[in-house]
Amino acid sequence: MLEKHRQQLIKDILDQQQFASVRDLTEKLNASEATIRRDITKMSKRGEISKIRGGAESTNVEPRKKHIASSAFIVDKTKQADVKKLIAKRAAALCTNGDSIIINGGTSTFMMGEYLSGLHMNVLTNSFVLADYLSEHSDVQVTLPGGEIYREQGIILSSYDRDSSEYFHGSMMFMGTPGIGEFGVMESDPLLIRSEQKLKRQTEKLVILADSSKLGKRSNFVFCPLTEVDILITDSNADIELIRYFESFDIEVIAVDVDEQEA
Repeated sequence: MLEKHRQQLIKDILDQQQFASVRDLTEKLNASEATIRRDITKMSKRGEISKIRGGAESTNVEPRKKHIASSAFIVDKTKQADVKKLIAKRAAALCTNGDSIIINGGTSTFMMGEYLSGLHMNVLTNSFVLADYLSEHSDVQVTLPGGEIYREQGIILSSYDRDSSEYFHGSMMFMGTPGIGEFGVMESDPLLIRSEQKLKRQTEKLVILADSSKLGKRSNFVFCPLTEVDILITDSNADIELIRYFESFDIEVIAVDVDEQEA
């Protein structure tokens, strides 16, 4: 990530929550403590933020920006990128010409775009970054729901019960997750769940994209129980006992080979 992008994210985080520790910023931005401390020092000297013991705080006296408890797209995109790409490729292989599908915003699902570019199909997505990619690189018909733009996450969310998504019907919905385990498919924010549940009601099958590090992991909220998942696409580093556990809920588990080479 470029320094200017990382520093803008630091400012956005502080504008949202007023204060953040160095440790909190390193986790959210996937950077070292030394890097974050240097950023804080530079930004403090420019008067953009205030450097305090153990972290930094916002100098913005305006009302806080609306935000959701979800990490930034530009940060998540770099995590497990090679594995996510293999998972996305396998997910796209489930699609054929003429399909109508729903793709929820996220980095794993965004990577599906590259592999859908040769298909003629209809896609409803709340990811404006995916919509932009598909519009430029494919003949896919793209539909976006109404709502507010959340730039950090690259998504559009609506707090209204009725929007354009209610008129769309998809054979499958593809979505990532911060964790999936005994409690079900996890999510990080109630607003995300509300939006995703609206999308899920418009589809026949739910397909979860989750690399092996997400299996058995918990988050703050439950999106849906395992009984509502049809297909789970993960990677070959997944724990075999966890795979069997998911299969006991009649979930089709597809594990892509992490040694697979891109053609």
